[in-house]
Parts: sequence; C-alpha cells; structure tokens
Amino acid sequence: MTELDRLTALFRALGADGDDAPDWAESEAEEGLPQLARYRLLRTVWQDVDAWTTEAPRWVAAYRSDGVAAGAVDRALAAGLTPEDLGELAREVARETAFGVLYALADPADGSLPAEVEEQLPGWRLAELDPAGEPTGRHLDALHEDFAGLEPKGVVP
Repeated sequence: MTELDRLTALFRALGADGDDAPDWAESEAEEGLPQLARYRLLRTVWQDVDAWTTEAPRWVAAYRSDGVAAGAVDRALAAGLTPEDLGELAREVARETAFGVLYALADPADGSLPAEVEEQLPGWRLAELDPAGEPTGRHLDALHEDFAGLEPKGVVP
C-alpha cells in the first residue's frame, strides 16, 4: 500500500466523501500540508456543532431540570417552540461560534483594541502532533476556510 493509499483510507475512515478523500490525501502527500490533522479537527468541531441538533431532546430535558438556561428553555417551550426548534437555533449559534474561533486562530487582531496594543499581543498557533504526541513542526492555518465546506450533509436544518 502506498502512502497515498494509506492517507486516502484514513480520510475515508474519517468520513471524507469518496471524491474528496483522494484530493485531501494528495494534498497531504504531495504538498506536505497537515491535511489529515486539519480534516480530523474540523470533523470533530462539526460533531460538536451537530450534537446541538441531534441531541436536542436530551439537552433540552437536561437544561429544564438543572441548567443555567432552564428559565429560557421553559419560556421557549411555553411559547410553542419544540426541542427540535431549540436544537436548530442552538446548532446555528454553535456553528457561528466555531467559525469565529477558527477565524480568530488565523487572525487574532480583530480591531477591538488600538493598533499599538494589538501589535504587542501574542498570537497563537494550532500544532499538529504525531500519533505518539510529538510535535511534527507543521501547523494548521486558516481552518475557517474549510469549515463550511465540511458541514455534514443531511444534518443541515
């Protein structure tokens, strides 16, 4: 099995579409980009975002019994919203929040501070680790650019 075949199989195992898996694998193998780490992270973020919809009945019940937003959930249900409606709303908020965090990783200077302050502040970087937990020296950039394109199909409300 070639390295390209191995990578393609790993992308497919993570859920990459049949047509996309070879493209992601080729980019990793030929360009030396940490595409497997990138895909894995974005997949994980989408799983968390989607859980707000797929797990709506469970979390709505949990919030009603013991949650900081119990009053808001009760008022929304009393107003006629369903747990599924709340799940759609929560998923959208989670999606927007995830995109914002991924965007901030790429460009932490958001203009909310004076330029002379922002230029003195540290930034951050998301580093890839090998399976043993050791840094590879590669980092993941501009994750927000692929975020929307990896939205799971069939889950979008």
